Amino acid sequence: MAQYVVMPLFIFVFSYLLFRIAGKKAVAEMNSFDLLFVVVVSTIVSQPISSFRIWETILYAGVFFLVYLLFSFLSLDNRLRHYLVEKPTVLIKNGDIQEKGLRKEQMTTASLLGKIRQKGYANAQDVELAVMEDTGKISVIPKAKARALQPQDIQLEPTPTFIPIPLIMNGEVLQKNLKYLNKDFSWLQEKLQAHNVSFNDISDVTLATYNQDGTVHVDTDKGEE
Repeated sequence: MAQYVVMPLFIFVFSYLLFRIAGKKAVAEMNSFDLLFVVVVSTIVSQPISSFRIWETILYAGVFFLVYLLFSFLSLDNRLRHYLVEKPTVLIKNGDIQEKGLRKEQMTTASLLGKIRQKGYANAQDVELAVMEDTGKISVIPKAKARALQPQDIQLEPTPTFIPIPLIMNGEVLQKNLKYLNKDFSWLQEKLQAHNVSFNDISDVTLATYNQDGTVHVDTDKGEE
């Protein structure tokens, strides 16, 4: 019985160390725990195809799942997170490329420049801070002179963000949204008539939305081939 507990734990820890050594590039978009769990469980689940040892496979997968949950839970503790989760690696600081960080992440200067170009910055000197997160993604904070102009820079107060509210979708009236807006069918019918759409032709309406300025936009399938 011990082999079903000790062996999965050993493989999990050993594999996790290998991922840590490989660096964050190897786990881009996932952290080490998530990627390892997916890879190992996928391998385990495929075993019954060749061995037909279904219950043994279920037991192994269950143990790995419990170990995964344990590591995930421990990583929430700030004292243990330092050992279980990699810290972000500084790649650019105050416009200066950090060669030490590049060596740690096995990244070339050309690759780094390509990554910051994807963020919209052609020159490393325009970057205040660039770091590789534990997921392998690169976060870029530009210098003040290189960042996009913000409304507050010119003393503007932008209106709050408003997402158009669907009223009709694929010919179906969304009654909950009408109720949310304190509107009724008579109001909706009036708005449709303003777009030369009768309530009887509502099935022709692909999308009707209520906009921030109180207008209603109507998109129909009329005229489409």
